[in-house]
Amino acid sequence: MADWRPSCSLTALKKRAALLATIRQFFSARNVLEVETPLLCRAGVTDPNLNPFTTVLRQPGSSEGEQLYLQTSPEFAMKRLLAAGSGSIYQICKAFRNEESGRHHNPEFTLLEWYRVGFDLAELIDEIDALLAEICRDHLILAASERFSYRELFREHVGVDPLSASFEELSERSRVRDLPEAEALCGRDRSLWLDLLFSHLVQPHLGRGRITFVYDFPAFLPSLARKKPDDPLVVERVEIFLEGLELGNGFHELADAVEQEERFDRDLAIREENGLPLPAKDERLLAALRSGLPDCSGIALGLDRLLMIRMRAESIGDVLAFPTAQA
Repeated sequence: MADWRPSCSLTALKKRAALLATIRQFFSARNVLEVETPLLCRAGVTDPNLNPFTTVLRQPGSSEGEQLYLQTSPEFAMKRLLAAGSGSIYQICKAFRNEESGRHHNPEFTLLEWYRVGFDLAELIDEIDALLAEICRDHLILAASERFSYRELFREHVGVDPLSASFEELSERSRVRDLPEAEALCGRDRSLWLDLLFSHLVQPHLGRGRITFVYDFPAFLPSLARKKPDDPLVVERVEIFLEGLELGNGFHELADAVEQEERFDRDLAIREENGLPLPAKDERLLAALRSGLPDCSGIALGLDRLLMIRMRAESIGDVLAFPTAQA
């Protein structure tokens, strides 16, 4: 076949290796333990916006099979380690998401995920800032990072309050901003409205020449973050942007097993309503939470996108040896 050669250059391969080395040195200096967890999982994610890959495990000599899932994130397994007393941990691994492909997406991608025991969200943001400064040093000239609440950015760029705007107001803003498909796509689902308006009208402005941290997201958007103690309408969540691209998503982690199971059940109800597969809830995660998850904050960063920005690449294929289309 003609496309046997790598998609990316040798320079990109070397820069990826250097990136991974920098990350490992950063966490080693902070005594954060590197761990590995399985890529194949018995429980899938309930998030209605994620579509995992599935496979079948057959034991030797058996014709019966058990459905397994390729992980969309190592989060649940890492939280089981945290509950077992691992202390602060990080992992560099592959993750997989079906129906996600394009200039900035590959169905198989590389994640950096870490959890800091005893950190609140502000402390985690400080550490993310320090890591990104180290990674981007000598490659990008960045101004000092900036931090905004989701609500203030939405008000500034969309023109309405995301927590209280009516569907009519959201629809009106979409028409004014020339998003004619919004009504048909979003209907009466507030989370879909906010996702669409944020991605089209807010996100393009973020991270221009500097890292932008967006915090305090509406509580009704899917996440595994804790509700803010002094404002139950928002959760302690942060997203990181650079040059208009989302690089990561972090939380002050939810530790309440009862609330976690309620969120799983809400996700599954949405999946059922939309005719989506209904994966089993991760009972091992719930058991770990019941045993006691230490107070911690965690973040997942997409390393392929970060490498794209660092190399000023046009497509994610420019930083992958073999994207899925060439695997």
